[in-house]
Amino acid sequence: MMISPVHRFRDIERKPEYLQPDKCIPPPTRSSSGTMWFIRDGCGIACAVVTWFLVFYADFVVLLVMLIPSRDYIYSAINGVVFNTLAFLALASHMRAMLTDPGAVPKGNATKEFIESLQLKPGQVVYKCPKCCSIKPDRAHHCSVCKRCIRKMDHHCPWVNNCVGENNQKYFVLFTMYIALISLHALIMVGFHFLYCFEEDWTKCSSFSPPTTVILLILLCFEALLFLIFTSVMFGTQVHSICTDETGIEQLKKEERRWAKKTKWMNMKAVFGHPFSIVWLSPFATPDQGKADPYQYVV
Repeated sequence: MMISPVHRFRDIERKPEYLQPDKCIPPPTRSSSGTMWFIRDGCGIACAVVTWFLVFYADFVVLLVMLIPSRDYIYSAINGVVFNTLAFLALASHMRAMLTDPGAVPKGNATKEFIESLQLKPGQVVYKCPKCCSIKPDRAHHCSVCKRCIRKMDHHCPWVNNCVGENNQKYFVLFTMYIALISLHALIMVGFHFLYCFEEDWTKCSSFSPPTTVILLILLCFEALLFLIFTSVMFGTQVHSICTDETGIEQLKKEERRWAKKTKWMNMKAVFGHPFSIVWLSPFATPDQGKADPYQYVV
């Protein structure tokens, strides 16, 4: 039977001398209540800033170019409230996805004391990450950007400057959903505004000059269309990943399924919390998964 590089690497990990616990420095003892998770990556920070800038640009065009100059105050009020509410939820979801620990394994826990505390039996195996010197739970993968092993890591997203893992996947899904919704809403309003300006005088349908108005609307239309397609695909991919209980990395590597298969509804509740309620749509509610840590260090 042909052995893949991944299996050969796993075979090496099975050897006791590979763990080399003496070379691991114990992780520092710190209180989780006084620390904030933030990845200091230049590319990720730039992408996060660009994300917020694009949302504020869309809000600027929607309010100052289309809604405030409109004579239909009810139309302006309703669309202004809806758009800004969705934009606020999108940015709140982005902030939670960026600042929430995605499920990082304690760095440097591959110490002799920790390995002995696992009380390994003959034939049992633990996996050590040689990059962050940690004992990896099942379904954990190392992120080269975060420089940590992440439980149920789906992928590293530069737009939220963080990994998408078991603790922040809900916020990432909400972020993609709300961005898709405000993009669709902006496209619809741009379409109606163009029709309104063609029927009326261009000098009266906006506070800006006609050329400036056209440029601002075209830029918003391009931005909204691009992000509507991108975030809709990401949202669908994430929902499919949750329902099948298989992360993006596991699908890409075609890893053998070693965990129990659950229903789609149970998988959704594991990410968004249970029972089902409007709280699922709130980026301020932390999912209560109602279960103990299911990740085993021993195989």
